[in-house]
Amino acid sequence: MARIDLVVTDLDGTLWDAQERIHDSTLLALREVEARGTPILVATGRRPRSARAGLSRANLQPPAVVLGGALGLDLASGEEFHRRAFDRAEAMRVLEVFLGHGLEPVIYIEDGDTELVVGPHCATHPEHLRRVAGGVIREDPRRTVKERPVLNMGLIGGDPEVLGPVARDIEDGVAVINHDLFYGGVTLMVAPRGVTKWEGVLAFCDRAAVDPDRILAVGDGNNDVELLHQARIACVVQDGQEDALAVADHVIGPTAEGGWAEVLAFL
Repeated sequence: MARIDLVVTDLDGTLWDAQERIHDSTLLALREVEARGTPILVATGRRPRSARAGLSRANLQPPAVVLGGALGLDLASGEEFHRRAFDRAEAMRVLEVFLGHGLEPVIYIEDGDTELVVGPHCATHPEHLRRVAGGVIREDPRRTVKERPVLNMGLIGGDPEVLGPVARDIEDGVAVINHDLFYGGVTLMVAPRGVTKWEGVLAFCDRAAVDPDRILAVGDGNNDVELLHQARIACVVQDGQEDALAVADHVIGPTAEGGWAEVLAFL
C-alpha cells in the first residue's frame, strides 16, 4: 500500500450531508487521521466563510482550497497560500455569456470582509440568497468585474436545461456543473481559465513540503475529477457523479452512513 502524506477531502456530499451533518463515524475517522499525524486539506467549491462555518460546528478548522481551486487559505488564521483571479477582460467575457442568456450570476471575490457580489436581478436560487450570511454587497455586476478581482462566478440550484447551454458557451474560464445537494437542480460555477481544485492542492503541497505523489483524495462531484485523477488514491462516494466514479480507485459508502470512515483502510 502506498504511503499517504496528505488527505484531501471535498465537503458537500462527501464529508457532510445536505444538512451539513458529519456522521459520527466520519468524525472519529477524522480524529484518527489527525492522531496518525497525516494532515487533512479541504478542497471545496464553497467560499471561505461558508466552509469555515460548517466545519467549525464540528470543531474543525483545517487549511482549505475553496472556490473550486481559485483560493487557498488557512481557515483558522485566514493566511492565504494560493490565489488565482480572472484576467479582467476574460471575466467580462464570462459575465457577458451569463447576461446573454438572461442570467445575472453571483460574483465571488475576496476583498476584505466581502466575499460575494449580487446584482439587482441575480438569478441564483432565492433560498441561496436568503441563507447567505455576511460578506455580501449589492452592485451592478459589470462594475464589479471592472473594479474588483473576481475569483469565481456562478449560479446555485438552477435548471440543468438552462445552465447547460451557459456552460457550453463559456470559453474564458473553467465551467463545471454539479448536482446541487441543497436546493435541487444543478450548480454552475466558473473559475479562471486553468483553475481546478488540484492547482490549489499543489500550492498547499509546495508550502507544506508535502509530496503531491502521496495524496489520498475523497470526493463525489464533477469539480473533483481532476483532483481524483491526479491523486495516488482516489475514493469516491457511491452516489457520486458518473465522471467522478469513473476515476475512482475505491468506492466508499454514502455520506449519511459515515462512508468517509472507510478512508482509514487505505492509509
